[in-house]
Amino acid sequence: MSAVLDHTVPPSPAQEFWQGFAANRGALAALLVFSLITVACLFAPLVAPYDPIEQFRDAMLAPPVWAEGGSTRFLLGTDELGRDMLSRLLHGGRVSLGIGLASVLMSMIPGVLLGLVAAFFDRWASPAIMRVMDIVLALPGLLLAICVITVLGPGLVNTVIAIAIGALPGYVRLTRAQALGEMGRDYVTASRVAGAGLPRLMFLTVLPNCLAPLIVNATLGFSSAILEVAGLGFLGLGVQPPTAEWGTMLSTARDYIARAPWVVTLPGLAILVTVLSINLMGDGLRDALDPKLRKVS
Repeated sequence: MSAVLDHTVPPSPAQEFWQGFAANRGALAALLVFSLITVACLFAPLVAPYDPIEQFRDAMLAPPVWAEGGSTRFLLGTDELGRDMLSRLLHGGRVSLGIGLASVLMSMIPGVLLGLVAAFFDRWASPAIMRVMDIVLALPGLLLAICVITVLGPGLVNTVIAIAIGALPGYVRLTRAQALGEMGRDYVTASRVAGAGLPRLMFLTVLPNCLAPLIVNATLGFSSAILEVAGLGFLGLGVQPPTAEWGTMLSTARDYIARAPWVVTLPGLAILVTVLSINLMGDGLRDALDPKLRKVS
């Protein structure tokens, strides 16, 4: 009898990644929720019914549409100055997500570079770099951000810098550990023997094999950055009024929590849902990028 040949085409890396990610139903649902939030915030000038700083003095602390006394004029009600809550949530999301993304990039890029330098120059560069990172790690992230902003002053750019400084040591330590683990492998030795230069070894040989844990760490760092942005805004050290930002909205509305609970509940829910969806997506990325965690079909 003739042997039956299996002509099944193996999945591509992208298909394999998506299969591993989609196997986590929670991560898939989180991706959908986060995508909706991101699209709504990106197109806030088109979606928001009003300008986020426009005040309606005749409708201060108006309740949302589902509450008694609410109307379709303000679907989510208004705040203590008569500003539309839906418009401020959408525009505030742009600020919170933008600061979170910028701080992740500002900490990840130099963190990866310093981590590679510490791994490849283990004798003279690594002790100095890692001791500085240990000093930064000695302070909690939010406390360090408060110290930085106290020196630089509150504001959007300074908030990004403050959060990025606190997240830098995590990327340096993770990159160094991953690079040291890869440098002893045969493919790196073969590249050295073939005459590959140091930049090629660092960025084209070793770094691509360190990206999986870095991507997962960046995803989880994104959610932590959003929480820190909200925390700094709540303390009055982040983005300054009248710019809409979720933490700042919580801070200005806390005196009205009993009289108008929606002005506090809605920004808090926005932070909760966004951070939860990013964390669930991080779990899915970890499952998809780590071969040890992939489910064998």
